[in-house]
Amino acid sequence: MLCYTALKTKQSQALKSLTMRLSLSGSTMSNTPLKGQAEYYLELAREALHIEAQAVEALASKLNVQFAQVVEAILACKGRVILVGVGKSGLIAKKIAATFASTGTPAFFVHATEASHGDLGMITGQDVVIALSNSGTTEELIEVLPAIRRRGSIIVGITGKLDSPLAKQSDFVLDGSVEKEACPLNLAPTASTTAALALGDALAVVVLKSRGFSEEDFAMSHPGGALGRRLLTHVRDVMRTGNRIPSVKPSDSLSTAILEITRKGLGMTAVVDPSNKLLGVFTDGDLRRLIEQGQDLRGLMVADVMKGNPKTIHPDRMAVEAVNLMETSHISQVLVTEKDQTVVGALNFHDLFEAKVV
Repeated sequence: MLCYTALKTKQSQALKSLTMRLSLSGSTMSNTPLKGQAEYYLELAREALHIEAQAVEALASKLNVQFAQVVEAILACKGRVILVGVGKSGLIAKKIAATFASTGTPAFFVHATEASHGDLGMITGQDVVIALSNSGTTEELIEVLPAIRRRGSIIVGITGKLDSPLAKQSDFVLDGSVEKEACPLNLAPTASTTAALALGDALAVVVLKSRGFSEEDFAMSHPGGALGRRLLTHVRDVMRTGNRIPSVKPSDSLSTAILEITRKGLGMTAVVDPSNKLLGVFTDGDLRRLIEQGQDLRGLMVADVMKGNPKTIHPDRMAVEAVNLMETSHISQVLVTEKDQTVVGALNFHDLFEAKVV
């Protein structure tokens, strides 16, 4: 018991001591900075963003014919575009490789250190190798360049030092130099990595435009993304089929049509002939309008209330076209028909929403 009491006393004294030190240093336990502190933080942030923006803007004036030659080399490349780097430059290289790969140019990243321990086997003489190092003296990177050159690969250097070992061993050099880093100590790679990333993006953009890369091509590389779903999903992929299609004959009673609309939950029913060819449509909106008009619904047949020539869409059309059709026609459901007007499906806006096309 005495040991426990002593321990609790020490803990209490330690907590009091910490609280006193925080109080004396002007610290608070609040997550909200004081007004003066907030302005100071914002000033530092704006300065960092301004430095990085200036660094990127300055790249435009440094571009020369070598940039165009790099583009031509990538367009003519029969292998892959390989990005190589170490540290922060390696992280930027990974992102550039991902951008190339997603925009129609096969590419991947190789860590320079791993390259010297076997991963060099990933690189062939048909590849274009883009090496990143702001200083141009990164030892692990410089050591593998002779081996890459012996394989016959084209080497492109992105560096801030045009007289560096990287620049001297490259076939083409892109100037990624910056006046200063956003880091107040001018040490941490900040503006320089942003500049390198911007140069990589510029290369990828020029290459994709030169290849005639389209939205459809982009979707093929991003089938799981929103654009991929919009551009790759067809009406037949999301439409309701078989017994899920609401359908009645023109000779059926209006009450039969109402029950079919209720059962199928689409807010409408197709009206078809014996060969399942579309004759018209009847919707819950049509029913509401009949009630508002004071119509006597008893004894009415579907032929008396259906609307002919309804909006339809072919199953091979893109699902996004169904969205456009519904929006422009101010309808929330549509029937799917073949060219001969045979009804093969139906869908509503909710189906498209669930398929994440909308």
